[in-house]
Amino acid sequence: MFKWKKLGKIFDPRDRKSAGWMQEFAQSPSVVIFDNFVRVYFCTRPAPTQDGQYLSYLSYIDLDRRNLLNIVNICQKPILSLGGYGAFDEFGTNPISVIRDRDTVRVYYAGWTRCESVPFNGAIGMAISSDNGNSFERLGPGPVLSYCPDEPFLLGSPRIRKFHGTWYLWYVAGREWLKLDGKAEPVYKIRMASSDDGIAWTKLGKDLIENKLGEHECQACADVLLHQGRYHMFYSYRSTQNYKIKEGGYRIGYAFSTDMVNWQRQDELAGMDVSAEGWDSEMVNYPHVFMLDGESYMLYQGNEMGRSGFGLAKLDSNQDWSSP
Repeated sequence: MFKWKKLGKIFDPRDRKSAGWMQEFAQSPSVVIFDNFVRVYFCTRPAPTQDGQYLSYLSYIDLDRRNLLNIVNICQKPILSLGGYGAFDEFGTNPISVIRDRDTVRVYYAGWTRCESVPFNGAIGMAISSDNGNSFERLGPGPVLSYCPDEPFLLGSPRIRKFHGTWYLWYVAGREWLKLDGKAEPVYKIRMASSDDGIAWTKLGKDLIENKLGEHECQACADVLLHQGRYHMFYSYRSTQNYKIKEGGYRIGYAFSTDMVNWQRQDELAGMDVSAEGWDSEMVNYPHVFMLDGESYMLYQGNEMGRSGFGLAKLDSNQDWSSP
């Protein structure tokens, strides 16, 4: 089993007098490492409108590289504008994944659009920063990854990595919409696409992780690392019902593979569960794992799918990645 030590909650917009666009939620943390600080990008929201609708914006905080519990800077405005009228990302960018590419920084994000019969739909867009990650401009008004006959519903939860010169994007594809207690609920599974340039993608076209909670289990946010020929995936999974509370809420799972196509699910090895009390006592979800100065860390969301912010955990320094 991986042995993660929780270091505590890092950031929650509700704990400070935030600007109007950053009122609550800190979701989908993803890092870029600089010389003196670690920048954590995430999604945040203003208060909902009177009809209960949300927007979601790209934001960041900077953590002291020598002490990741110390916030040294918080961005003062959204760093990516929302899409234009009728665009796939008109109402939000969430979740996100960020990666450095030579002298630029890229963000891959799920764009929100509102619907009539179901509450929303999504596709995956990409934006680029040429000012060291301080602001981003989208590649164009449309997505880089969208629906197709085999993936007819929402696409989202991108996590980007680059291995051996090839770009890989793990994402979720909606399998179906269920109507439960008069409300539409999506069912989505983890999939993968590859690319030579990170723009034109070839989809693998298959679900990667077997179901554990039945055919309507939802899986999301697969973060993959490579160590000595083995790929390690940490991801989120939940029930379709009661998922906003502890009973059916998100948990963090684990799977491994030698080819990124065939995965063996072993959630019992993930080593990350809910706490007995506090901000992450009902769910842990949307993990992002990164290496820093010889140590391994995990950022993750807590209760209410990130409404209560995100926290940090550190892997036992004596643990070998090749044999959890």
